[in-house]
Amino acid sequence: MTSDRLPGLDGLRALAVGAVLVFHLRATWLPGGFLGVDVFFVISGFLITTLLLRERARTGRLDLPRFWRRRARRLVPALVLVVVTSTVLARFLEPDLLVGIGRQTLGALTFTTNWLEISAGTDYFHATSPQLFMTFWSLAVEEQFYLLWPFAVVAIVTLIHRRRRRPLIPVAIGVASAAAMAILVDPSSVTRAYYGTDTHLIGLMIGAALAFAWAAPHRAWTRTGAWQHLRRPLTAWALVVLLAVFVTARDDLVLTFHLGIPLASLATAVLVLALISAPTRLRDLAETVPLRWIGERSYGIYLWHWPVVLLVGAAWPIAPGGAAYVISRLLCVALTLVLAGASYRWVEQPVRRLGFRACILTARHRLEGLTPRALRLVTATGVVATFAYAAVLASAPTTTATQAELTANTSSAPDTTSEPTSATGEVNVQEVATTTTSPAIPRTPPGPAELATVFAMPSGDEIDAYGDSMLVGSLPAMRYYFPGVRQDGKSNRHWSDGLAAVTKRGDLNRRAVVLAFGTNAGVDRPAIEQILADLGPRRMVVLVTEHGGFSRVESDNATLREIAATHPNVALADWDAALQGTTGQLQSDGIHPSRIGQHLFAKTIRTALAELTTRHTGVTPTLPELPIP
Repeated sequence: MTSDRLPGLDGLRALAVGAVLVFHLRATWLPGGFLGVDVFFVISGFLITTLLLRERARTGRLDLPRFWRRRARRLVPALVLVVVTSTVLARFLEPDLLVGIGRQTLGALTFTTNWLEISAGTDYFHATSPQLFMTFWSLAVEEQFYLLWPFAVVAIVTLIHRRRRRPLIPVAIGVASAAAMAILVDPSSVTRAYYGTDTHLIGLMIGAALAFAWAAPHRAWTRTGAWQHLRRPLTAWALVVLLAVFVTARDDLVLTFHLGIPLASLATAVLVLALISAPTRLRDLAETVPLRWIGERSYGIYLWHWPVVLLVGAAWPIAPGGAAYVISRLLCVALTLVLAGASYRWVEQPVRRLGFRACILTARHRLEGLTPRALRLVTATGVVATFAYAAVLASAPTTTATQAELTANTSSAPDTTSEPTSATGEVNVQEVATTTTSPAIPRTPPGPAELATVFAMPSGDEIDAYGDSMLVGSLPAMRYYFPGVRQDGKSNRHWSDGLAAVTKRGDLNRRAVVLAFGTNAGVDRPAIEQILADLGPRRMVVLVTEHGGFSRVESDNATLREIAATHPNVALADWDAALQGTTGQLQSDGIHPSRIGQHLFAKTIRTALAELTTRHTGVTPTLPELPIP
């Protein structure tokens, strides 16, 4: 094949960027869509290694400065455009998006996003503070690969004379990298294992190994009977495996990082080989005009899509559910395609064809043709824009509104009914014992004559509320709807922390208990069951569902429903369902309640308590509609 363009790969790029886009529009729509990045890695590893091997075979050497200049011309112009445009728009639409923008911009422009975010402790999948350039981590991994891999190619070609053995080197590196990811992955935060260049090389190395194999003279192995016999079934299975991984993989499952990423990478390598080795129906499909158009612009689509999702969400804040939400997601897709198309035509292609210097000279010639007045206007616009961008960076907030709200609520004066706490913030049960007169609640199930008493609608001073940052963020509304409620909420708590807190208070727990955990690490069913066992069958218990852009939310909430359905004294406060299709109820992170939303949060809990009362007593409590202060 003499053409530099290999057929079908643009269609595969379109599949990859489409998977990533759908995942970021709504993770539950395609839970494993983030593995589209690994498809890109395989394609990049194959193409870059093929390019280097061709140049080495043609000229006997590698012109590395020229190679790196071509990479810069391909990547930098569109990236700078996205960074500058998104930052300025965020200043007007949602300043929260500018928290950490200095670090993000530095990472984007130096292709070190992955390591800077690892140092900052960012969580790609469970971030509760939105970041404009969160997705640029993969560009950093690729650029670091472009920087170092040419030296490895030279070493492999120079030192290993038998061509059949050359693919073994990238295979060995890829296996070592996958093993490192498997060892380092932490279920509570996969950032180090997922972001690290050293731990996420398997896709790039599989692509590189395929390139070494493809570079063999005459590619005799592609004409063997075994390959001809296996090509079609292998291709079909590879496509099935890749699509299955997109649908079934989840970011909260360790198995995804042990097996899902390697499977997606291997399946992609088989598809690449099938597409470039012979004409097939799959290649015909991949070469259709829409897929080629998307594939050619996949870099721009990848750059633009996440900032667009955040900025549209800021301009039109709407919770998932209903036609309006779907329309907002379709708007994100349309804007992404328009911006990527414009960038490809007027920014990327001119610089790619002509180079930086020629584009600068062309712009200079055009400026020289302007009238003095027009030239002054253009110059003034450029100066103002530069200073405005610098001012945006300099004045960026250091904390989001959500973080400020949580801090304010955490440091606010406690209720008079709140328990004393130790210096570490843990409940001091001995001190609580001196501040309460609640009698111990029996451990036996209530009899029919006791139901009216046990399940009477509780007042605020009969309620204990445990939770994570969701509860902390709703502190004012909880006090408003349940005067006297005793709250035990802290950010970054898991269900295991809730178990420890409930167990520590023991018999001093009030007769109604609210449990709102899972924002950070999802559902822990054994911990929940143990909490319910510790509380016993005579306490009214409310489980609050999760909400957010995490792929685990639907399955977690299904688990909470199952638990509530199997315990007569448990009701579900369906916070996720209450938010469906609403606007203005959430902070900019799309997770925590706004000042208005916290009232919906408290009312959802109140409704669940009333449902428990009605279920067991037949009496429907009156729930007055309180004005939002």
